[in-house]
Amino acid sequence: MIAAIRTALSHLGVRFMHAARRWPLPLLRAIGTALGALLWVLAWPRRRIALANLALCFAEVPLAQRRAWARAHFVGLAQAWLDRAWLWHAQPELVRERIRLTGDLAALRAAPRAVLLGPHVHGLDAAWTALAQQLQRPLSTIYMRQSNAVVDAWAQTGRQRWGDVRLHPRDEGVREIARGISQGRLLYLLPDLDYGALVSEFVPFFGVSAATVTSLSRFARLGQAQVFMLTTRITPQGYDIHISPAWPDYPTADAPADAQRMNAAIEAMVREVPHDYLWTHRRFKTTPPGDAGRYR
Repeated sequence: MIAAIRTALSHLGVRFMHAARRWPLPLLRAIGTALGALLWVLAWPRRRIALANLALCFAEVPLAQRRAWARAHFVGLAQAWLDRAWLWHAQPELVRERIRLTGDLAALRAAPRAVLLGPHVHGLDAAWTALAQQLQRPLSTIYMRQSNAVVDAWAQTGRQRWGDVRLHPRDEGVREIARGISQGRLLYLLPDLDYGALVSEFVPFFGVSAATVTSLSRFARLGQAQVFMLTTRITPQGYDIHISPAWPDYPTADAPADAQRMNAAIEAMVREVPHDYLWTHRRFKTTPPGDAGRYR
């Protein structure tokens, strides 16, 4: 009975997103602001995680400011979720109008093989949409299946809306992904989550030792690819996605150094707009031997 109700509500939510594709963006963002404020109150376990992360990363910042960033983060989460209504269902002209893709596009198009570093920010799906719709080049990414089958099917359909794209499940392995890079398929990679000590190196992130996966340097090495970084910002008009120049001298033979370089680049980006990062993820869950837990 509970499963049936959950499925029915999920289908209702997807129909709502279809209907909302025509709504004015200011209206969607206003609804997102109200929904984010509600999530701040109700989603208290995630609120505690966000505040703990911000305390670890910005210990020098007053608590009031960190709380303001955390509240703004929940608003951004809600707004970005509602924006998927037009990202995945609106007319192509409207989507292109609301997403601005800038930066070193010429170098990215000319690169025979490339990996795109995309940190977990509110606009991660907007960046994917911009690349798939506007870059006109085969594209792939790694995704985690949603526990809700209806939402998972909806997300997969939305992310495969544009161009020649492939979604690789996280448990698929690296061989097929690396083969795609070698054949010229761009890889949009989001490697900044905590996946445990077995697949990670402990390197600093905001001065805190963080279990950091080495997939960015690994895929760059396997595919003999250049690495570009994406910076995505939510704006009143939609989203701005900026592509940085290719990283020089990357990867190296030193996996921990490469992981630290990635963390430093993400940290610099986060400092520009702190509330935009995924603070509700337990980024410091895995600790070095002898280190106490960070989320008690």
